[in-house]
Amino acid sequence: MRELTVVRYPEPVLLKKAARVERVTPDIRAFIAEMAELMRRSHGVGLAAPQVGVSLRIIVLETDDEKIHAVVNPRIIACEGRDTSAEGCLSFPLLHGEVTRAQRVTVSGVNPGGKKITLTGEGLWARAVQHEIDHLDGVVFIDRVIPSSLYWVTGEKDEEGNYLTKPTDLEEARRFFAPR
Repeated sequence: MRELTVVRYPEPVLLKKAARVERVTPDIRAFIAEMAELMRRSHGVGLAAPQVGVSLRIIVLETDDEKIHAVVNPRIIACEGRDTSAEGCLSFPLLHGEVTRAQRVTVSGVNPGGKKITLTGEGLWARAVQHEIDHLDGVVFIDRVIPSSLYWVTGEKDEEGNYLTKPTDLEEARRFFAPR
């Protein structure tokens, strides 16, 4: 079995609607565990199956409570409030920008055990779940970003240990990720 890796924009699987999972099988559970491991290794807070090249409606999240939430066929059923904050995406390494999303969301779906679940969260969890569900619908980070807010994290740090950034624009970002 091959090790999962994160695919980068503009990989076609990122730009199409993912297929519904008809039944949670042992293979699906193993796949979810592999996704969670990759998300942790990549230092992400969320990962959607299309980001590993698999067009299925599966997401995994791990925000501030160190508990992994895996949801099969997730669907947002309620939203409250609005918040604009910086986001990044494992499929767009080192690119960040501001995105406006709901502050609090409720999601329904199925857990890895095949049971129907409903989860409600706010803050980073709400932002991450909306970002990952977007991936399931073929919507990527740069489709929602406020273009004037885009920036690269350079990898260099200032005297206080903060990463330095460099402003960019949407066209430059698209060119950077375009196949060569």
